[in-house]
Amino acid sequence: MAKPPGRRDEILAAFIRSVAERGYERTNFGDIAAELGMSKGTIVHHFGTKDQLLRELQERYMRQRLDEARRILAAVESPADRVAALIYAAVFYQAYHRDEAVAFQREIVHLRDSPVLEDARKLRAEYSELVTAVVRDGMADGTFRPGDADLMSLMFYGSVQWMWTWYNPDGRVGPEDIAAQQVDLVMGGLLADHERQRRTPNAEISALVRRCLAG
Repeated sequence: MAKPPGRRDEILAAFIRSVAERGYERTNFGDIAAELGMSKGTIVHHFGTKDQLLRELQERYMRQRLDEARRILAAVESPADRVAALIYAAVFYQAYHRDEAVAFQREIVHLRDSPVLEDARKLRAEYSELVTAVVRDGMADGTFRPGDADLMSLMFYGSVQWMWTWYNPDGRVGPEDIAAQQVDLVMGGLLADHERQRRTPNAEISALVRRCLAG
């Protein structure tokens, strides 16, 4: 018997909203079924277990972020502008893909050892290496000061990833300003010459990133 069209995506979207609002442990099939007006058996039919829903969330999120990052890097040449663009993208995820970003980040601890999330761990490692490679390239051509590229990438990108804990979509500072200030902060630590200006203004980086995120 064919699955009802759209049911799988509808279930996943409700799961993502619940995890973003309440966390994985407090999310259950009963609440999702009640919200969607379906039986718990329908959810089990599509996904089997809650771990499988988490796997789908994590893998789908990381695949989308990787695709977007590759489009961004294909459109930007200099290491400094590439770092700036990746920061803008990370901030925009928090603002415009809020539920997905929060659900992914707040349950990141599950990536450490869950066998179900092995592929998600690989995707996250691939993304981390992509970011580190940009920093490494900047060190190689003299744009960035010498240092441990892996550590620097973790430090600056990790700070953006934890933005979900304090960002308020209705707050006084919007995503454009947050991204611009984060870029300035990171560049202060990365650039070999602090007087050196990036080639592309923030407004152009922002517009480029928006196009890449739109596909």
